[in-house]
Amino acid sequence: MKPLNRLVVQLLLLVASCLAIANSSFANEIVGVWKSVDDNTQRVRSLIEIRVENNKLYGKIVKVFPQPGQPEIPICEMCKGELKNAPAVGLQIINGLSLDGNVWKDSTILDPDNGKTYKCRIWLEGDVLKVRGYIGFFYRTQEWLRYEGNVDEVGSTK
Repeated sequence: MKPLNRLVVQLLLLVASCLAIANSSFANEIVGVWKSVDDNTQRVRSLIEIRVENNKLYGKIVKVFPQPGQPEIPICEMCKGELKNAPAVGLQIINGLSLDGNVWKDSTILDPDNGKTYKCRIWLEGDVLKVRGYIGFFYRTQEWLRYEGNVDEVGSTK
């Protein structure tokens, strides 16, 4: 191989490596525990643990903060199939999103309040995790905040 061609190949490999590291770094920024906040009351509703496995994004509820009059550990009464009446704690609600640039997409999120599954997109804006569930052109975006407490006090982080 000629020296110029070798240099071009080395530069291309270097650029590809940098892009892979940057993409991996972005994926790791989203990993952790996040607080979901009620749109109306602004109270923390639950803690969701976000993890990446085999380049896919998953999330499960690790703790709930029930509203007055609600059960200590709510169940997914409206869910279908094997998730019907499953306890909310431990329930996987984000199901294998794929990273495309800075957005996780191409899969679904479960709303345990109504048992419905929606297409989902998730992205980071500063310190805020934007979580969008949508059907067709209609969507709702929630803002989740990073949980800064002791994760061992709320459940598993694996």
